[in-house]
Amino acid sequence: MSAADRISLDLVGITKVYPSAVALNRVSLGIRGGEVVGLIGENGAGKSTLMKVLGGAIAPDEGEIVIDGRSVPHLTPAAALAHGIAFVHQELNPFANLDVAGNVLLGREIRRGPFGFIDQAEMARRVRPLLDMLGARFQPTTPASRLSLADQQLMEIAKALSTNVRLLILDEPTSSLTLSETQRLLAVVRRLRADGVAILFITHRLAEVEEVADRVVGLRDGCNAGELGKGGINRDAMVRLMIGRDVAQFYTPPETRLGEIVLRTRGLRTRANPNTAVDLEVRSGEIVGLAGLVGAGRTELARALFGIDPVHGGQVEINGQPVPSGSVPAAIAAGICLVPEDRKSEGLFLDFSLAQNVMMPSLATIATAGFVNRGAELDRAGHFRSRLAIRARQLDRPVSELSGGNQQKVVLAKWLGLNPKLIILDEPTRGIDVGAKAEVYRLMRDLAEGGAAVLMISSDMEEVIGVSTRVAVMRRGAIAGVLSRKDLTEETILRLAVG
Repeated sequence: MSAADRISLDLVGITKVYPSAVALNRVSLGIRGGEVVGLIGENGAGKSTLMKVLGGAIAPDEGEIVIDGRSVPHLTPAAALAHGIAFVHQELNPFANLDVAGNVLLGREIRRGPFGFIDQAEMARRVRPLLDMLGARFQPTTPASRLSLADQQLMEIAKALSTNVRLLILDEPTSSLTLSETQRLLAVVRRLRADGVAILFITHRLAEVEEVADRVVGLRDGCNAGELGKGGINRDAMVRLMIGRDVAQFYTPPETRLGEIVLRTRGLRTRANPNTAVDLEVRSGEIVGLAGLVGAGRTELARALFGIDPVHGGQVEINGQPVPSGSVPAAIAAGICLVPEDRKSEGLFLDFSLAQNVMMPSLATIATAGFVNRGAELDRAGHFRSRLAIRARQLDRPVSELSGGNQQKVVLAKWLGLNPKLIILDEPTRGIDVGAKAEVYRLMRDLAEGGAAVLMISSDMEEVIGVSTRVAVMRRGAIAGVLSRKDLTEETILRLAVG
């Protein structure tokens, strides 16, 4: 890309006011072609609103957008695309009935002949180099319905790259990626920067910001919190920028004596790996991290333990008692709870209120003759809102209105009323900010120190090492090894993960 083609963009004094809150208060941000700017802030800091302004989804109430030296009152989605602004959003919504090429070139299909039939072969040919650049393991002709969450993320990035992109906005682009996939993506970011593309990198994984960003802009409570130059970018400085304080003891394992074995699997064979047996033990008072590459079978194991998927052999025991397989009610009755990876589609009823979501598993405790005691529902939900510091003014508003971090707390809150014996957390901090992460870690420690057994699935190596008392590493559906805390390093975990 020539110097003349590189974008120059400035957001100046952007303000956006909603009836209930000031989302943005005179926020300014500039970016130039050939640089990577990290945008950081807690959930609710204003990042999403600022991106909606930049993408043309909403118009600012005050402020100015300047692109290539020209003032633009406000952008529309079509105008943003015409200026070369492309987005990769955190929340993925692929068209499952189309293949990868159809998703990547959606609305820009290649047609041939007098009747305008779609040229599938040519579309696949156009998309293949993009997938090769990203190191994707799937093909342009692969149905989108068969892609994992990580592969869907790569497909969305390919879609953004397929446009004449001058500014690429990446919103939590690595939240579903493994360590190796993340490194490939960061290599793509560096390559695009070298080609003159501007990158706005929004993530809660601060180590990645430190690795690729040329500058960091922080938002807090809808305002500019400050900026860091290349030499000043480090974890402590970014945390202070985001939350205005240091996070003491960010990663701290539980301090308690281990109790009896709560979970024991004997020769457990899941639907995804019917020829491989899993033997695992988790004790009261400990947090066992479950590490491994994507496809290793971690989520499949969690689904089998919770009764979502039937097992093909073996036994699950809670406190020495067998748990019937393939039954979620039986798993819950035994004291097993699951916080799923995809909280929006599997962990919440988005149109229901915060109170309804929190009390859903415990309705029997506040109902008489089939009628829910509304007052008791609000009282109990209010208790958990305070206990987990859920930022929500009204208990009867839809949970869809909450930030990602607060939604995750709601998913956790709904199980606390059942006093779980084993709680399984699948990617518990995916897409939430550093402050919310610290609160989730505190809650995990509280659960363990209160006598529960905690099984945490995470692709964040720093997280696995930081909060786990032990780590079990899966490979190809089996437990490849279990590491004690004193043996935990990225090298020892990866050695087991890749064999």
